[in-house]
Amino acid sequence: MTASEQSVAARINRLPVSSWHLKMRVIVGVATFFDAFDALTIAYVVPVLIGTWKIAPPQIGALLAIGFVGQAIGAFGFGWTAERIGRIPSMRISVMLFAVMSLVCATAQNYDQLFWYRFIQGIGLGGEVPIAAAYISEIARTDHRGRFFSLYEMIFPIGILVVGFIGGWVVPLFGWRWMFIIGALPALVAACMQRICPESPRWLVTVGRKDEANRVLDAIEREVSHDGARPLPPPAAIVDAIPPRPTHWTELFSDRYRRRTLFVWLMWSCSYLVSFGLVVWLPSLYRTIYHLPVQQALYYSLISSAAGLLGSLTCALTIDPLGRRKLFITAFLISAAALLALWIIGAQTLWILVTLASIAYFAINATNNGLYLYTAEIYPTRMRALGASWATFWLRAASIAGPYIVGWILPSFGIAGMVLLFCIVAAVGGVAALIGAVETSGKPLEQISP
Repeated sequence: MTASEQSVAARINRLPVSSWHLKMRVIVGVATFFDAFDALTIAYVVPVLIGTWKIAPPQIGALLAIGFVGQAIGAFGFGWTAERIGRIPSMRISVMLFAVMSLVCATAQNYDQLFWYRFIQGIGLGGEVPIAAAYISEIARTDHRGRFFSLYEMIFPIGILVVGFIGGWVVPLFGWRWMFIIGALPALVAACMQRICPESPRWLVTVGRKDEANRVLDAIEREVSHDGARPLPPPAAIVDAIPPRPTHWTELFSDRYRRRTLFVWLMWSCSYLVSFGLVVWLPSLYRTIYHLPVQQALYYSLISSAAGLLGSLTCALTIDPLGRRKLFITAFLISAAALLALWIIGAQTLWILVTLASIAYFAINATNNGLYLYTAEIYPTRMRALGASWATFWLRAASIAGPYIVGWILPSFGIAGMVLLFCIVAAVGGVAALIGAVETSGKPLEQISP
């Protein structure tokens, strides 16, 4: 069969979910797990450094935010490389970069050193997740894509939860440097990724490497069918392909994609302004506002992390039957309602803050999980990694702004000011989903973006 975008899609869609799919999800998922682990390590290190290095609130916000500055740059840069050299090589480079820099962070002797090391590490962290999202979407069947992808994406909140468990145990007993040493482990994943994970056949055919796309698909089909012992159904009817053409970044703003681009950027910004503004500051709030011991403050933060994991699981189970658009609207508004209640009641006790912040984080994390899938769906293969990476630039921009804004709001307006801001932002995200999100559930990628 001569490879075309349609024929490749048809052959991927006929593959039953198998151990091969699980293997790809595990390998890429381990890299994504450590992406989350390394991104949030700083939140569990800062409560110790506040006393050790005498860091003021604005400096805390800057240290929490600088990693996201690097991630924003990485999202732009690695999105470009993924469209030119492929998904797997780009992922491998990004994983190796953030793993090595995690080890370098462990050697920091003062605030300034850790500040700049985290910036460089962030470049690698920003590149891995959007490319992984594009890759997983491109190897998934149409009818199970939502659940298939969302179950993979759950590894990110699992990483956030695990960093809390490990941080609460490792930091008090062994010191903060060991958190960064543990974060260097994904270098081993990068070393084997190129050997085990095949390049995306969808990407190969869009850049004219049709023979290689056929060879990759042949190998995948042999593994899934156990060398023919498990016969595969015939591919669906194939429509004549449109000849592939190069993509320029300005096409993100063409008539077909401009509305999708602008609204998905707005949803990313709102979702992560709330998400990371909450999750990276809660350990420090428990430590400084409620004067909890370091270990107790870190363990309390696990409650919100566990709620976020449940939000991701809820997304995985509902995103196909409910649909992307309804999920986003509902999740944003639940988060806004919980934050509004917190603002009205006030964080009078620790448990009021823990409960309502956890509800807000539960809902917003369902949005986070779904947005990775949705963003990869609304662009064609030849610009999927570019579109996903540039969209996650706004994730990083919001992740920079959230912690930094909280650092300036808390001294003047307290927790109430922080909560009101996040409530308004979550409500804006819900309105953006209502107005601008398109439904992609159950549609082939090639149909969503013909």
